[in-house]
Amino acid sequence: MDTSYRVNQIKKSAIHEMTRLSKQYDDVAFLSWAKPTSGTPSHINHAAIDAIHKGLTGGYSQSDGLPELREEIAKKLNRDNHIEANVSQLLVTVGAVEGLIASVMAVIDPGDEVILSMPTYSTHITQVRLASGVPVLVPLREENDFALDIEAINESITSKTRAIMLCSPNNPTGTVFPEDDLRKLAALALENNLTIITDEAYEYFVFDDHKHFSIASMPEMKGRVISNFTFTKSYAMTGWRIGYLHASEEMIQQIKKAHIPFAICAPVVSQYAALEALKGPQDCIDEFRDHYFNARNLMCERLDRMSEIISYNKPGGSYLMFPRINDPRGKDSLAFCKDLLDKVQVSATPGIAFGPAGESHVRLSFCVSEEMINKAFDRIEKYFGYSN
Repeated sequence: MDTSYRVNQIKKSAIHEMTRLSKQYDDVAFLSWAKPTSGTPSHINHAAIDAIHKGLTGGYSQSDGLPELREEIAKKLNRDNHIEANVSQLLVTVGAVEGLIASVMAVIDPGDEVILSMPTYSTHITQVRLASGVPVLVPLREENDFALDIEAINESITSKTRAIMLCSPNNPTGTVFPEDDLRKLAALALENNLTIITDEAYEYFVFDDHKHFSIASMPEMKGRVISNFTFTKSYAMTGWRIGYLHASEEMIQQIKKAHIPFAICAPVVSQYAALEALKGPQDCIDEFRDHYFNARNLMCERLDRMSEIISYNKPGGSYLMFPRINDPRGKDSLAFCKDLLDKVQVSATPGIAFGPAGESHVRLSFCVSEEMINKAFDRIEKYFGYSN
């Protein structure tokens, strides 16, 4: 049976391939999945159970989401992101991922170009290709902590460019792009009549002196930004598959045309859980952030012990980092990760999954326990011949 070109051109996910391979081994030390291990806070779980018992979750919601949930999202965006938002500018989605693909579908036509700074989340690249668009990958400046290369982005804009896709804090590098650079990016979008599509999944997890900045908070960008968010990271709700996006009223109506055939609506039980996440105590976010901060520092300490072989940029946000393997074995990141798994049972994510600029790197997640980090790095040191 023949398959479509748009699907056939997409390579097997290196991330999911490592997960599949990991199942063949016992006692694997996982640093590969960007999935919180803390579990969803109990008050969110209880709210979902209550909604089930009250018979609220058996049918569809409005395609754009429960009105009371969108009201709480609007309050959050105004308060935390300084985005002037109302319920008519919001769409509740099946995680940020569904919102992002619906956004791309609403913005581009076949053959249109979308600029992405790489390394970037591999799903973003795939989403552009599924929409029959052309991803234009512009390398981040690794020598400057994976900073945006504004000049290179400007030079990449052509008559076919329709959008810029941006993930900040960045997956996989953990870079928190500063407000000044994001304002320069916004200026390029305005000058060239482009839409900016943001993925702000890790918005609350920024460290040191870094600050998260939402481009949609700029008044001059009204109608030019589609901002995607998720409950997955902030509230450890990975499996609930619930997120939301903000755009102009006019753009929301267009995005809904893609959202409805993709999903009809977000899972209703998850919407009630998300409602409680926003209305309930927020201590969990601070607790998660503190844990990730300490875990990041521990991972950096362990990497420093192998500085002759592994170099890295200290991530300013997320719970991910993207070290470079300077040993010859790291040249092919997929082969390296397979060998690391086979030899010492450590699961890491190949850098090539995040674009060609990711080669010779691996993505490591520090949303795990400190015990898991130490266990993994004891094995990595053994792999490279270090004595513990």
